Amino acid sequence: MYRVFLRVARESSCIGEQIMELVYAALTLNEAGKEVNEENLQSIVDAADLDVEDSEIKALVAALEDVDIEEAMETAVAAGAAPAPAASEDEAEEEDEEEEEEEDEADEDEAAEGLGDLF
Repeated sequence: MYRVFLRVARESSCIGEQIMELVYAALTLNEAGKEVNEENLQSIVDAADLDVEDSEIKALVAALEDVDIEEAMETAVAAGAAPAPAASEDEAEEEDEEEEEEEDEADEDEAAEGLGDLF
């Protein structure tokens, strides 16, 4: 799916937010079981009162022509769900040291609070 976004961004003149609006419209159509075509995209653009050029809609439809959106979504979800790599020993030691420093600071704050109560 990421490659599709990049390809659409290169082939279309829309930038940033506009491209995402069109991609969301395409995903909405797909989720509703409707064909992702110019007419259906234009309907969503009109209903949402979006400022999108006809050429941008055509570019998105052309870019998605050979894309199986369901498969792309499954691939994107599977790639996004990959576990994070394990932290190296150095990173783990740094995290432990940071936690100890935070605990020491908390202890100092509590001690200072106790002294303040004396006065």
